[in-house]
Amino acid sequence: MTAKHYDLAVVGAGIVGLGHAVAALRRGLTVAVVDRASTIGGASVRNFGHLCLTAQDGEAREYAELARELWLTLAPAAGFWLKESGTVVVARADDELAVLSEFQDARGDDEVRMLSAGEVRELVPVGDGVAVGGAMLPRDLQVDPREASLAIAQWLEAHGVDFFWSTAVLAVETGVVHTTRGRVAADAVVVAVNYDVDLLFPGIAEAHGIQRCGLDMLLVDADLERPLSAPLLTGWSLLRYAGFTGLSSAAGLRARLADEHPELLALDLNQMYTQRPDGSLIVGDTHYRGADVPPFQSEAAFDALLEQARLLFGTDRIRVRERWQGVYASAPDEFLLASPAPQVRVVSVTTGIGMTTGLGFAERVVGKLFSSAPALAGAGTAG
Repeated sequence: MTAKHYDLAVVGAGIVGLGHAVAALRRGLTVAVVDRASTIGGASVRNFGHLCLTAQDGEAREYAELARELWLTLAPAAGFWLKESGTVVVARADDELAVLSEFQDARGDDEVRMLSAGEVRELVPVGDGVAVGGAMLPRDLQVDPREASLAIAQWLEAHGVDFFWSTAVLAVETGVVHTTRGRVAADAVVVAVNYDVDLLFPGIAEAHGIQRCGLDMLLVDADLERPLSAPLLTGWSLLRYAGFTGLSSAAGLRARLADEHPELLALDLNQMYTQRPDGSLIVGDTHYRGADVPPFQSEAAFDALLEQARLLFGTDRIRVRERWQGVYASAPDEFLLASPAPQVRVVSVTTGIGMTTGLGFAERVVGKLFSSAPALAGAGTAG
């Protein structure tokens, strides 16, 4: 393929793989990225574009904070849209409001600002009488998922990172990546193939309980009173993110939603919305897990997503542009980091927070691999 020897070879051009390339470039290292696809088309573009750092906890929150600074510097450097929007959480029942109040007590006023029902309505166009209150999480960010990762890849290539597209990886060992187009030699290798860990390292996938998580999502045009000022979470979102789920009040909320809406709980619903710069609304999402994800999507799931949107926004004027299936890695732990050979790392964000945490996770992995090569200040300083 090439006689060039790299400091780092990255297998996988999703946001986590790109994050490793960014971290290496910031240290002045030479980088190759290998991907079997012809462009970025996986989980890194099939998501909400919501950088939901406030709702994370523990290790995920640490990576999210690192990622936030990188997103803020990469956006102007690579030329993609980023909004310091915060996140609005709408509470439609007192138990949802109780979770948000407990969350504010735990995190403080700088991270969580409680909202009255009227203040929620000023920020997002939910229907009359829908909200009993809510919260604003001001530090969260938003990008357009269909633009951001592609722009980062183009920026990396413009600054000397070599991309080998449409190139499948056959095996990885210390110092070399074997591909369908030949060998890529590098001092270190990071394998960031999301849920496809089992294709190259089945033992690692089995040991860490890696599964594939499929989800259903929609892009719609909706006749709303006004645009969303920020990504919008609901009570169902309070059952998903670690910052909420560890609260004592969350158990009662889960019990109530399970009792009142067992059909939505069976879909493992995260009812949330983001609005792209063109005005279209991303609607989602459901979750289902297994060793493989069947390609056949249930129309009942889409019906449920649309019905919940109609009830929340108080409008029937919602027109579907697109439907799609996302797939990402799922496991008991939120992150996979394994070392099957010296200077080889296998990594994955094993829950649906790759956009939120991936850049920060990658910064830590590369920092330890190349501890003698400190990063330059800022993500956009490579040239």
